[in-house]
Amino acid sequence: MDGRIWGVCRHSAVIASDPSVARALTVAADLRASGVRPAGGGAASPRRGETGPVIRRATQLLTAFTPNRSALTLTQLARRAGLPLTTTHRLAGELVENGLLERDCAGAFHIGLRLWEIASLAPRGLGLRELALPYMEDLFAVVQNNVQLAVRDGVESVWIERLGGCNAVPLLTRVGGRFPLHPTGAGRVLLAHAPAELQEEVLAAPLARYTPLTITGPRELRCLLADVRAHGFAVNDRQVSPDTFSVGAPVRGATGDVVAAVSVVVPASSACTAALVPVVQATARAISRAVCAAAPGED
Repeated sequence: MDGRIWGVCRHSAVIASDPSVARALTVAADLRASGVRPAGGGAASPRRGETGPVIRRATQLLTAFTPNRSALTLTQLARRAGLPLTTTHRLAGELVENGLLERDCAGAFHIGLRLWEIASLAPRGLGLRELALPYMEDLFAVVQNNVQLAVRDGVESVWIERLGGCNAVPLLTRVGGRFPLHPTGAGRVLLAHAPAELQEEVLAAPLARYTPLTITGPRELRCLLADVRAHGFAVNDRQVSPDTFSVGAPVRGATGDVVAAVSVVVPASSACTAALVPVVQATARAISRAVCAAAPGED
């Protein structure tokens, strides 16, 4: 046999016996079949400096989905995540294999049920929601309007539960969504009890104005935050939308730290501060007791 032919055959056998190389060849074949070409004509192996560590890239893919974009094609996913198509193809496939993404019969990707299952274990998520829900239901029975529960994550609030009937005033917030801290009743409670350096970080940044009444001045907000700490509740009148009024109160954990905030949002035209503040504070205290009772005891 010609030496060159023997060398090619031997080299091919070595490649075929290497699982990682064989997998790369399979990915490349899939990409060719779908009409995708690796960047520069080479193999689908992006440089670390171009796309970042694998966990960061996987996070970019998962956070590309939004409530308005819950189904994405491979091309849309790559574009929204800002990643090469080849990288997206490989990572999305691995996420599907592990249940973090799902793929429908049309080929579009969706967030997988496994991701929700993992996220539900977050102590500030489902666990806190389950403790708070009975008391939130009691509050809803009284106000017959929106009742919300939020936690702080960095400089934003994350809404982990909301109760609202068909006649409740419409809101911009949603369960699982994020929102700035400064304009909402619950968010202002969380900001008032956040570390001083975080408060200054929020107040030093440009603050969104949602209505002509939205308070965005750092000096005025500092006074309002001090008032929240002194009196134990926040009152927000038409700060997010021109027809909403909210009252928020802090939920405290076993150490006394504020771990969440509960709030009601009602139509501004029918709001009564004197009636709302006591019931919201009572609900916050009841949830706080439930949280403290559920905290692990010391041996």
